[in-house]
Amino acid sequence: MKAGGKSRRKYALRSLRSQLLARTLLILALLLVLIGFLQYFLMKDFLYRSRAEAMDTQLNSIPADLLIKDSQEQSGVTAPQEQTNRRNNRPGPFLFWPDMSLASIDTDGTFQSLSNENGLKPPRLTTEQYHAMQQSKRMRHGYQLITDAQGKEQLVVFRPLGPPDRSSGLLQMGVSTTSMQEQLINQLRTFILLSLIALAIGLALMLPVLRRTLVPLSRMVEAVKRIDAGNLAERFDAEQGQYEVDRLAVSFNGMLERLEHSFAAERELQMQMRRFIADASHELRTPLTSIHGFLEVLLRGAASNPKQLLSALESMYGESKRMNKLVSDLLLLAKLDRTPELKLEDISLDALLLEMKPQLLMLAGTRKVVFDMTAGIRILAEGDKIKQVVLNLFHNAVQHTDLERGVIQVNLSAGKKLVDIQIRDNGPGMSKEQLERIFERFYRGDESRTRSSGGAGLGLAITQSIVEAHGGNITAESTPGTGSVFKVTLPLAGTV
Repeated sequence: MKAGGKSRRKYALRSLRSQLLARTLLILALLLVLIGFLQYFLMKDFLYRSRAEAMDTQLNSIPADLLIKDSQEQSGVTAPQEQTNRRNNRPGPFLFWPDMSLASIDTDGTFQSLSNENGLKPPRLTTEQYHAMQQSKRMRHGYQLITDAQGKEQLVVFRPLGPPDRSSGLLQMGVSTTSMQEQLINQLRTFILLSLIALAIGLALMLPVLRRTLVPLSRMVEAVKRIDAGNLAERFDAEQGQYEVDRLAVSFNGMLERLEHSFAAERELQMQMRRFIADASHELRTPLTSIHGFLEVLLRGAASNPKQLLSALESMYGESKRMNKLVSDLLLLAKLDRTPELKLEDISLDALLLEMKPQLLMLAGTRKVVFDMTAGIRILAEGDKIKQVVLNLFHNAVQHTDLERGVIQVNLSAGKKLVDIQIRDNGPGMSKEQLERIFERFYRGDESRTRSSGGAGLGLAITQSIVEAHGGNITAESTPGTGSVFKVTLPLAGTV
């Protein structure tokens, strides 16, 4: 049970649905975190700027006479003694806001707090910083975050004292950032809570959506489970509304179709092999049985009779020749079934047929042979193999034509890329069923013929294998009662 539970958990973690859900939620969580950070910093800057603008407005609203009591300020006379009197005449602390601080800075850098004991202690910068600030024309823009002596952070703004052309110092106002920080933290907590709620809702909504989205893929998985070597006719629906799944279904259907054709071809090949072995065994058993019978006769005493001995030896010799021919043909077919190694040469096909003409006439006997050949046809081929093709087809025509009235035509012609060799006879012809099986091994169209005259049925199979090994094609046409024609097509030299 524990192993089953672990395997189920492992499957759940590795399932496409769980991975899509986990990765989607992870991306959503990362986006929410990024949005939270951006919101925090943007909101912080917004709050600080808004508060700084409000403080700047407050500073501008403070009357100047509350800060500087100098009866001669309107006349513009600023003697050194008067400056000293001005500093002595400034009011003491008067700011009573508990979270704010106020201070004034003279032109010589003298710092004076204007906050009472209930207010914040104003933070203090260096004299150089105050001098630089008084000389800058941008002191009203922006704000500064300064830590006071108690370690509390204050948001500080500045404004000049007096007219811009006759500044008598700086006025500094600060406010504690604690309340603003608390406001930002509360807002961040609210955002985190809402984000968690959004993730939970997203999880609840994504589960049924993913389950429904992956239904076509689950159907394909179930269909694949039903497929085996004996059931390759299963096909997937290629229009399920999902582009990727539809492409996968089309690819699977193509693969299944190829597998179905491959298995069908394999089954056909196995049937042919079994039939081939049975036919070969039968063909070899017949001469072996005949030889065995003659040997038994000779052992019983026929060897002492010269006439019977000679007849038995001639019969055994004929059977051994036929068996040797059969074995040679089988070996040749085995070599041709593998990738044949041909010694291709540029040969003249018409010269090759003219060279074979005396042999073909001798095989024809009293039959009429007509040659019609186009000169100058060259092909890339192995000459001996092409001779065997012509010889096999001519011998087949001789066997199926009458000795006296038989007519055999040998035609050679060429097109732009292909050359045609046709061997036509006026024999009895073949039926449609015979034409469909004429190139099968050990098939003999006329079962009434004896094996001695009809052969083992391998000649046309060997011919087809040789032609296909040269990149060509062989076909047969026949009409019962009018004869047959075999057509060999080969590529011309330079077109392969």
